[in-house]
Amino acid sequence: MKISNIKLLFVFFICTGNLLAQELDQPKPEKVREFYVESLVKIADPVLTNLAEGKLKANMPVERSPGAWDDRKHVTYLEAFGRTLSGIAPWLELGPDNTKEGKLRKKYIELSRKAIDKATDPESPDFMNFNKDAQPLVDAAFFAQGLLRAPTQLWDPLSDETKQNVIAVLKSSRDIQPYYSNWLLFTGMVEAALLKFDGKADVVRLAYPINKHMEWYLGDGMYGDGPNFHWDYYNSFVIQPFLMDILKTMEEEGIGREKDFEKVQYRAKRYASIQERLISPNGTYPPIGRSLAYRFGAFQTLSQVALWKNLSEELSPAQVRSALYAVIKNQIEAEGTFDKEGWLQVGLMGHQNNIGEGYISTGSLYLSTEAFLVLGLSTEDEFWTAPAEAWTQKKIWSGHTIPIDHAH
Repeated sequence: MKISNIKLLFVFFICTGNLLAQELDQPKPEKVREFYVESLVKIADPVLTNLAEGKLKANMPVERSPGAWDDRKHVTYLEAFGRTLSGIAPWLELGPDNTKEGKLRKKYIELSRKAIDKATDPESPDFMNFNKDAQPLVDAAFFAQGLLRAPTQLWDPLSDETKQNVIAVLKSSRDIQPYYSNWLLFTGMVEAALLKFDGKADVVRLAYPINKHMEWYLGDGMYGDGPNFHWDYYNSFVIQPFLMDILKTMEEEGIGREKDFEKVQYRAKRYASIQERLISPNGTYPPIGRSLAYRFGAFQTLSQVALWKNLSEELSPAQVRSALYAVIKNQIEAEGTFDKEGWLQVGLMGHQNNIGEGYISTGSLYLSTEAFLVLGLSTEDEFWTAPAEAWTQKKIWSGHTIPIDHAH
């Protein structure tokens, strides 16, 4: 090859690389973090502010889908709170500081503590249902998960009375029998929280969900939802993050299952790689399966694996940040995502009421906060400082190379 041709080829690759970077059209990393924080706060604020004032039941609208099973008012408020707390907890656990963001965290830490008190105090107008019907088991578990993800900020400072109220409502959820599916993990998460905060747990309810999900592993980073495979996002909505957090708590409390914990993290790493490859060049993803109204909460596992610094070698933190940014921006800015008062509305891309299953109502939608787990990484972490980088589909459909994918 002639020298002139080599120079032309070199210029071609430089130019196409620059074009790919320009196509990302993303702000600087610090601005992207600001966007994540602003987006999380926009979602969480109505829930935490109203609940801290004892006005959640009075002020939160309850939207239901056409096929709603009932009015959902007996379960929707705990859904909104438990899921919001679970998603915002890693960010809150960074604690307050003198930065603009640190002062904002201080505000939401204080609101969250007040909200915990209002939700669990039997004399509060916003005392929540933890044991009537089946659904409260789910959101008792998300509530417990939030406490486990931020024990320093959300548990330790609580008054003794509030701590006892929390333990009482978590124990009351034992009245509910879980379905033979991912629901087993809800009992496990409640028991994990009781193990950590009460010093004891029902070891059968704690271990049985782990045992069954180890049996239900199907290979290549995927678990069955029960004995069967479901092509949906429940490996991310529930299964993998719950396995990670339950086993992490058991490890911390001295009853760890080291080999299972290692397997679960290895599988989550693989599943996170699959999730990243599902994100299109435009920040969309396949609308497959149940509970699409949880929106970008579908990427909880990818976010948690990044938070735990367990990404596969072929994934850089910057490309995960950039991919999640594209997904979140698409959906949060779609017209109709929020109502005029700032509450989430049922839909995947904007307001699409018919997309909600019979169990979906306004409170359900706050599982979307789970995409923001990466905010638990400090502002100095590589995830938040490295320049924007194209994600896998952005690269390949622009004519660039990507690593070969293979089963694990």
